[in-house]
Amino acid sequence: MIIRKSVSEIEKMRRAGSIVAEVLERMREWVRPGVTTKELDALTEALIHSRGGIPSFKGYPPGSQHPFEASICASVNEELVHGIPASRRLLEGDIISIDVGVILDGYHGDAAITLPVGRISADAQRLLDVTEGALDAGIEAARLPNRAGDISAAIQLYVEEREFNVVREYTGHGIGRSMHEDPQVPNYGRPGHGAALRAGMTVALEPMVLAGDSCVKVADDHWTVVSCDGNLTAHFEHTIGITQGEADILTRL
Repeated sequence: MIIRKSVSEIEKMRRAGSIVAEVLERMREWVRPGVTTKELDALTEALIHSRGGIPSFKGYPPGSQHPFEASICASVNEELVHGIPASRRLLEGDIISIDVGVILDGYHGDAAITLPVGRISADAQRLLDVTEGALDAGIEAARLPNRAGDISAAIQLYVEEREFNVVREYTGHGIGRSMHEDPQVPNYGRPGHGAALRAGMTVALEPMVLAGDSCVKVADDHWTVVSCDGNLTAHFEHTIGITQGEADILTRL
């Protein structure tokens, strides 16, 4: 069931989203050669708690045999999403996708960014630029009277016109009191299909883009999703609210 939010609920989500945005902005300073992904996770958790929030990802999903054990997903190079922070030190030329979720006053914010570690190759930078551009294209399509498929198609077209691929198994999603709500918003689709957009809907759009083919697999840690061919990947995400006009981005400063 798709849940439309009241103005007061959206403002609560915006406050949660502002903490997410602050974390991702600080990541631009924290991500550097030599830092470990575990250190990035500790810095994030401290900042979230200092703002009165709770990390959405830690312990998710409740009751699972393999709950996620950290406050961020830190996915390096060929790791697309859900990377578990550890003792790995970042190297000059790496790229790292940081996904952050925060609960504040019972509502979630969720966003992601892919960052360069020091100087990166031109090909890696182009992957980052295209993935961020795909997010912008999806946000632009997230307006009335469109449907979820219009968002999906806009993301897919933007990526594939630039000779990259979108993941098929993982999607954007509704968000609110729960981290994952209806509707699903894949990164591929057909215009005019999927759930009708309505003012008050809140969704997390998250293009996940691969430099190689679209095949992915899950590593032995039960979480980390990697490209099958070992090529680079990138991930950008915002939580947005659907309005009568252009989408309201809830996870930006």
